Amino acid sequence: MEHITNHNIDQKFDTVVTLGNFDGIHLGHRQLIGQTIDVAKKKNLKSVVFSFYPHPMFIFSNRDHNALIMSPDEKKLAIEEMGIDLYIEYPFDADFSAMSPKDFIVEIIFKKLRCKTLIVGENYKFGYKQMGNCKLLKTLGKEYGVYIICIEAVSYDGDKVSSSRIRQSLMDKKIDLANKLLTEPYFIYGEVVKGKQLGRTMGFPTINIIADEKKLFPPNGVYATKSFYNGTFYEGVTNIGINPTVNGEMKIVETYLFDFRETIYGKYIKTFVFDFIRKEHKFQSIDELQFQLKEDAKSAKDYFKTEGYKYWAEKY
Repeated sequence: MEHITNHNIDQKFDTVVTLGNFDGIHLGHRQLIGQTIDVAKKKNLKSVVFSFYPHPMFIFSNRDHNALIMSPDEKKLAIEEMGIDLYIEYPFDADFSAMSPKDFIVEIIFKKLRCKTLIVGENYKFGYKQMGNCKLLKTLGKEYGVYIICIEAVSYDGDKVSSSRIRQSLMDKKIDLANKLLTEPYFIYGEVVKGKQLGRTMGFPTINIIADEKKLFPPNGVYATKSFYNGTFYEGVTNIGINPTVNGEMKIVETYLFDFRETIYGKYIKTFVFDFIRKEHKFQSIDELQFQLKEDAKSAKDYFKTEGYKYWAEKY
């Protein structure tokens, strides 16, 4: 997959483009991206996901939780796995946000990208003060010979699927709901770094990932997880937090993988979160913590035997 993060987006070949912020790559996003790939293959065109960096919410600070369901690296990984030809993270700032909807679509999407089919959600808004919409797109499409597809919003359990709904589900520790809206379990992807290695002294060697400061994590606590490394899934238990018992200060993601003893510093690992086990807690002693870690491991292993996990078991 080609990846562009600057203004040099001019294309030599005709394209099929989908537009959006695509935070989380949820059920609705996957429908847009999937149709973009299908149309591109049928018409022998280049498939393009056009998004923005940073996310507009960081410019306007207009949300309660200014954090991303997926970090930039995670988002890129998810889009690449879907099979897109070109992923654009177009620079977003206050000046760019003042561009008129028509200029944005015509000058950047239609002309620079040589777009022949444009696919968006029916409620997609764009341009200055978000005045652009599907009605304007269809008018411009007729004028410039671009086929416009506006896809109906996707619902799950009677409510619209949205990044905002997923964020709230994660904050409420409704992990299974968030995962189903995402169509794959919420995951954390990052480089394994060297920690304090106290887990090893207690019989629970862990792998540590430094949390991306832009990423939205569920509340600090312990979760049943599965990690994917070197082509294999490993069951485990993950602490998201600061490890207060051992005077932790910086937020980290620390995972104990069952039946895994490799040293993988500098390698990248993908950890899928399935179920909330308990809140983060400061224990009075290392012995008390060690006992709790055994209980946490048992709780995670028990989860992977439940009916709830069977929904995911075939793929994860």
